[in-house]
Amino acid sequence: MKDIIIAPVITEKAANINADGTTYVFKVSKSANKTQIADAIESAFNVKVKNIRTLNTKAKDKRVGRYTGKTKTYKKAIVTLADGYAIEI
Repeated sequence: MKDIIIAPVITEKAANINADGTTYVFKVSKSANKTQIADAIESAFNVKVKNIRTLNTKAKDKRVGRYTGKTKTYKKAIVTLADGYAIEI
């Protein structure tokens, strides 16, 4: 279960999603499905999950001087908790 949740996503867009206080964004394992993600979050944070949306991020082109490369891809889970639950990140 611990290897499914990699890290919380702390960005401005994730903060806007969390404006209601019940939606959180996590970076998760690429092979994890929604049921496994829900079980991992419920057991790790002792909360009740209401809904999960997942997406695979795309690699973006980045340049440093004349060298070009790509950012890493990862799977992102947008987790909505049931009423009355919250996660301290």
